This record gives sequence, C-alpha cells and structure tokens, in this order.
Amino acid sequence: MNHGTNEHPSIYAEIARLLYVPHLAPDFAYIHEDHFYGREYFEQVYADAYVATEGFTRVVEDELSSVLEHNPRTLLVFRTITGLRKAEFAHATIMAGEPIGLSPLSSNKVDAMERDGTAATNEQALVAAKTLCQIIDGSLFGVPAGDLVSKQAKPDTENGWPSVRRFASAGVPFSLFLHQRHYGGSFRQILDATSKKRGDLIEDAVEALFRQNGIP
Repeated sequence: MNHGTNEHPSIYAEIARLLYVPHLAPDFAYIHEDHFYGREYFEQVYADAYVATEGFTRVVEDELSSVLEHNPRTLLVFRTITGLRKAEFAHATIMAGEPIGLSPLSSNKVDAMERDGTAATNEQALVAAKTLCQIIDGSLFGVPAGDLVSKQAKPDTENGWPSVRRFASAGVPFSLFLHQRHYGGSFRQILDATSKKRGDLIEDAVEALFRQNGIP
C-alpha cells in the first residue's frame, strides 16, 4: 500500500463514486404507490363524505357521528380537513372525550377506520365527531400563546365549516394549492409511509451490483 491510513477514507470514497454511485437509482425522483394515499381512493371517500353531509352543510355532532358510524372511511376526509396526523387526532379524542366519559380512539383504530373501513361503535363515532366539531370551531385547543399559530388558521378552516363549504363548492385556486404543497412538504405522508421500500431501492441496487461482479 503506497498510501497512509489517513488517506484510506478518501480513496474508498473515490472508488465508491466511480463504481458504486452510478448504479444507484435516483430514489428522490420517485415515490412508491400506495392505494390508501392514491388520488382515486381519496376521491372516492371524499365523494362519500360530501354526499353524506350534503356538501358539508350537515356537520353538527350527531350528524357527523352518524356518517362516521355508517361509513368509517370518511374519517380520512374529516381528519385531513383538520390538518392533524393520525396520532395527533387520536390524542385529540382524549381531550374531547375524557371530560364526558368517552373512551378515546387509538391511532391504530383511526388508521383501521380510514384505511379498511373497520366498523366504529356508536361511542367511537361519537367521540370522533365531537373531536372534529371542537377542532373546527376552535374550542378544543383554545387560542395559542406567543407566536404560535393554530393548524386551523389555514384557508379551508379559518372560518370553520363555512370555509370548508366555500372551497368545496367553488374550488381551490392553483396558487393556494401550490402554497399548501410548499407549506406542508410534497408527498410527505406517502414518503414516510413507504420509507422501508425506499431503503430497499438502495439495498437492491447494491445487491445487484455485487451479484454482477461475483461478490458474495
């Protein structure tokens, strides 16, 4: 060896750059498909929620509870309107349900309802509906302190259900659509949900390279 040990890392890095890196797929350019996060699935569930609430006009607690009990998948639409993740919404059901003796939903239950349409009991539908109503009307979390901003201070919920109905009937301007993508991060949810598959892209590329060169 004609080089000192301090030079080995840079030598290995150069070898990797020449022989290994060109074989890696540019995984940042793609996403893995997932039916639950697909546009077709969401639009189906959205249509169900829209019809069941008559264009988000029938959204008092009892009405939402009935919708969720008869079609648990619609929770996906209502939760997305609030801007909360599954675990966050599940925690919110503790805040809404505990004062009146209702058991909260787990994040697994939220996922099962949204993804598989797993049945919700009358109590589960009620605590979900109560949570949704209190989030939208601003009574669950209260006024944030300091420079914090509520997640409901966004165009589709800034005035509660009337804002939801306005966008549901009139549509969303493209600039607003793009701003929400910029604000929230493009494809963030599905990238997180399929992170293992993304790791496999690199592992598969490495394995293929080793096999092609007879490396066990």
